[in-house]
Amino acid sequence: MDWSWSEHAVCVIDDTGAALERFTVRHTAAGLRKLVTTLHRHGVTGVAIERGDGPVVAALLQAALTVFLIVPQQVTALRSRYSVARNKDDRFDAYLLADVLRTDRRRLTPLTTDTDATVGLRMLVRARADLVKARVVAHNQLRAHLQLAHPGTVGLFHQLDGKISLAFLTRFPTPRHARWLTEKRLGAWLKAERYTRPSTRTPAQLFDHLTGAPAGHLDGPAADAGEVITLQLVALLTSLHERIKTIETHIEQALAAHADAAVFTSLPRSGKVRAASMLAEIGDARGRYPTDDALAAAAGISPSTRASGRAHYVAFRRGCNYKLRQAIVDFADASRAAHPWAQDVYARARGRGHNHAHAVRILGRAWLRVIWRCWTDNVAYDPVQHAAAVAARQSRDQHPTETGTSDDAVAPAAAVA
Repeated sequence: MDWSWSEHAVCVIDDTGAALERFTVRHTAAGLRKLVTTLHRHGVTGVAIERGDGPVVAALLQAALTVFLIVPQQVTALRSRYSVARNKDDRFDAYLLADVLRTDRRRLTPLTTDTDATVGLRMLVRARADLVKARVVAHNQLRAHLQLAHPGTVGLFHQLDGKISLAFLTRFPTPRHARWLTEKRLGAWLKAERYTRPSTRTPAQLFDHLTGAPAGHLDGPAADAGEVITLQLVALLTSLHERIKTIETHIEQALAAHADAAVFTSLPRSGKVRAASMLAEIGDARGRYPTDDALAAAAGISPSTRASGRAHYVAFRRGCNYKLRQAIVDFADASRAAHPWAQDVYARARGRGHNHAHAVRILGRAWLRVIWRCWTDNVAYDPVQHAAAVAARQSRDQHPTETGTSDDAVAPAAAVA
């Protein structure tokens, strides 16, 4: 089945690969009913599709049909199996998907779905990530604007989109407004706004920064336009901060109600958002990742090995769940500040000549062994048991056996709940 937002191309084949029926259905409730009815009439035992979620997949699973996901990158590569030209055609892609399912079914894994609790949490986490990206864009736009219109405010406070900075820009959106300030007036205003860093950056230092900057747009139409733009961008950033905070509140509530919350919140420096991000992207369908290697590959944490003739090299894995990789890398990087083992794994990776990003991925791979075991057994992480496993590993390294293990491959048993 070749998926689309408007209509779907479907091809039903028999055991020999001959097409029994080709048809298209609209992306409507009636179209999906027609799809399910036609597939049942042909006695279809499996459906191959390029997308693993959405109303189409939900209708197929609800109709007790086994769904197999073949991602678009695989479909692109498989076109050369049938044609040198590799032409893109929806009807042909539908046949390709069906025939690959017929010939390579043993290589494919049936699609597993997460619970509604996980789906809802994933929606919240990804919505927050989108809002954070929008906040970064708005922040950069405001900074670029102020560098021309009101340069003194750039670098005045620690964060341009911080609460005190946005309050300052609301009160003094142009150099014309800021001319009213004196050191004493600025100190009084900061005190009224409950400025939290009067000792590290005094009102006198802030005033010197403000008055020592280039003039910007002082008066006239340019200054008026600058004021409008500044106030609108400040309002946009303020709204985004509020929306992100609201979503984070809902994320915390959804995480607290989730059955697997303890597995991820027990990890060091996981917090709420990080724990929710890992849980949302890993999911709760235990059959999806039968081994920690499968989870690491899906997260793009494990390297990709290439070998041809005498050439043999290891490359960065690009085909993966990018959101899952970001969640694991973010957690691994944060864990260094709270866990001696994590800092040691990272430091040894840097000592071997790896840069920061590579070292964090190595640490993430080590953490995934722990996370996968806790996730599989549905138990919380126990630092005491982990430390015991690390000590046992070090003891084996000091007295190596014939079997041996790879570097950083600490795989502690599941923690006790």
